[in-house]
Amino acid sequence: MPRIVMAPDSFKGTLTATDAANALADGWGSVRPGDEIVLAPMADGGEGTLDALAAAVARAVRVPVTVPGHDGTPIEAMWLRLPAPDGAGDGAEGGVGVVELAQTSGIELLGGRLLPWTASTRGFGVAIADALAAGVSRLVLAIGSSASTDGGVGVLQALGARFTDSGGALIGDGVAGLEQLVAVDLEGLAALPPGGARVLTDVTNPLLGPQGAASVFGPQKGLDAQGVARADVALARLASLVPSFDPATPGAGAAGGTGWALGAWGAELVAGAPEIAALTGLADRVASAQLVITGEGSYDPQSAAGKVPAYVASLAHGRTALVAGRIDPDADTSPFATSVSLADLAGSLESAIKDPAVWLRASGAHLARELGPPLAGDT
Repeated sequence: MPRIVMAPDSFKGTLTATDAANALADGWGSVRPGDEIVLAPMADGGEGTLDALAAAVARAVRVPVTVPGHDGTPIEAMWLRLPAPDGAGDGAEGGVGVVELAQTSGIELLGGRLLPWTASTRGFGVAIADALAAGVSRLVLAIGSSASTDGGVGVLQALGARFTDSGGALIGDGVAGLEQLVAVDLEGLAALPPGGARVLTDVTNPLLGPQGAASVFGPQKGLDAQGVARADVALARLASLVPSFDPATPGAGAAGGTGWALGAWGAELVAGAPEIAALTGLADRVASAQLVITGEGSYDPQSAAGKVPAYVASLAHGRTALVAGRIDPDADTSPFATSVSLADLAGSLESAIKDPAVWLRASGAHLARELGPPLAGDT
């Protein structure tokens, strides 16, 4: 019996990875009901990472936590406790704590608003502190979809660090607070868990300069040209006060500098998709599959650099199909046996966005007709 693995990322702003995988499976099954379909929703450290892991890992437990929102209003969020991997060493009894920035300090939580000067990562830090207090043995920190350019100061404050102004008072949130920064005291910073912390990011930008956190990502968070320049200066001052971690490290500029802050804490910055694949056992699922279908909302020239579809294709060695909301004509689709654009199927990107589940089901059915017979494993 042919085995088909559905391993898409989320279609940002429209469908979770789990919903996308289910829609593709429904479409494929409508044409080839006898095939074995394996759901393996994926993520790369952005929005939907918790949902993908919760769906893919047996005995994963969602842990509720209340965190401060960007305007101080309490937000009901959660982090995820995963069982300790088989063969884990001593001290692994607490399992793996997965905390997602998008759940706690993400831009989606603003409901379309932007708070370029005061948005912070404090809520993310509170959730990390909660996981530490619960006794996790290792942390996996997903930092995509941020709303702030605070250099990760909010995270470190919640973990016990002190950032003060010229009068010795604690600075406020966001870039506005960073501009008042004069001194940093890391004496009270919480220790890493026994197994350390791994930070998932899909970008390699440094903290500072023309490719840094403020210059590249600040505008999408509401900073104008003058604001970008001011934020970059403030981030440079921050880095000078904490010289233990190189601001030029790839990924330091992720999530408005949160990558840098977590690196300064002692966490390891890693590419998100391979880490999620390891946690979910994706390589084993793919090894026995005749076809793997992956995808994301928009497949563009940057998708080859650490995004989910490219990584899944590297595991499947040519047995991969791509489904995306839109496919940039300049993007390299050579790693895939075939590709399907929802916008093309629906007649326009607007139609595809209006009801993506319908067009994902249509894509699954289309691929089953195109690639189904004669799949290896057919009898």
